[in-house]
Amino acid sequence: MKILVTGAAGFIGYHVAEKLLQQNVQVVGLDNLNNYYDVALKESRLSNLQKHKNKQNFEFHKVDISDLPALENIFKRNNFDCVIHLAAQAGVRYSIENPHAYVQSNIVGFVNILECCRHNQVPHLVYASSSSVYGLNATLPFSENIAVNHPISFYGATKRANEIMAHSYSSLYGLPTTGLRFFTVYGPWGRPDMALFKFTKAILEDKPIDVFNYGKHKRDFTYIDDIVAGILAVAAKPATASHNFDTQQPDPATSNAPWRVYNIGNSDPVELATYIELIEKYLGKTAQKNLLPLQPGDVPGTFADINNLARDFNYQPTTSVQNGVKAFLDWYMDYYGAACLQPQTVGSL
Repeated sequence: MKILVTGAAGFIGYHVAEKLLQQNVQVVGLDNLNNYYDVALKESRLSNLQKHKNKQNFEFHKVDISDLPALENIFKRNNFDCVIHLAAQAGVRYSIENPHAYVQSNIVGFVNILECCRHNQVPHLVYASSSSVYGLNATLPFSENIAVNHPISFYGATKRANEIMAHSYSSLYGLPTTGLRFFTVYGPWGRPDMALFKFTKAILEDKPIDVFNYGKHKRDFTYIDDIVAGILAVAAKPATASHNFDTQQPDPATSNAPWRVYNIGNSDPVELATYIELIEKYLGKTAQKNLLPLQPGDVPGTFADINNLARDFNYQPTTSVQNGVKAFLDWYMDYYGAACLQPQTVGSL
């Protein structure tokens, strides 16, 4: 097996590549190592992959997916059994400030990936979508079987565009594609621009944290190990056409082309205030909170209906938010050399 992992120095891409190496799979990793957040963190992840006990199975290329000639060269030199496409410009709020970065990476870069998969007969493309595609949908839990035509962030719009672009390639060229709508992924080696990382750093430095929607909004926080297990299960089973697809009443989750989208989450939303209480508990410190209204582009709640993924891939998340937050904080203290965590029993608040 040889698998291409784009965004291999990113949070999710790193964990996926590491798990594949543990399974003795050949991995080609791509990343542009941009400075959206701390490049040293990305380089540390990459270093771990390059020092892995199966490091002979890992090949890395510093490439931007918007660079089509460089991408084509890598595809021509390899015969990939699957492409797991996780490279993207992430972040809801940054998409308001710099939409062009999202077009370049999430639109131009994505069509480059599609074209390379098409011309090199890749058996399966698995790519990262996002819960942000649900936008103004207020019916919880979010289901793939409902239409998602009203994203409220530009980031969400680019991810929805990816799903539609993938469908066109699946329909036109028979390219099997599967999109995974991630729900607030967290865990060790996480992104510094996400809440758990930002809150931990600020609390340890005795700095205030901004708590939007007064801490009342809920997120379906999903631990990285559960995400990786889902990705690899999906990667092993290429999408197929649905023979029961009704073109008069089309199901948004399926198609008469080899195309699928799935939610991948914990299916157990947690209020942000509770999440902060867990961080405080394990750090043994109280946060200074700036209570603020909901930000533009944000939604008050996310909640993944994972029935389709469970049915088709036996997906079942196993990590509680209590254990997941503790695992992140253990990693954070080790990586940054901070003071030891307060001894606490992992369990319910």
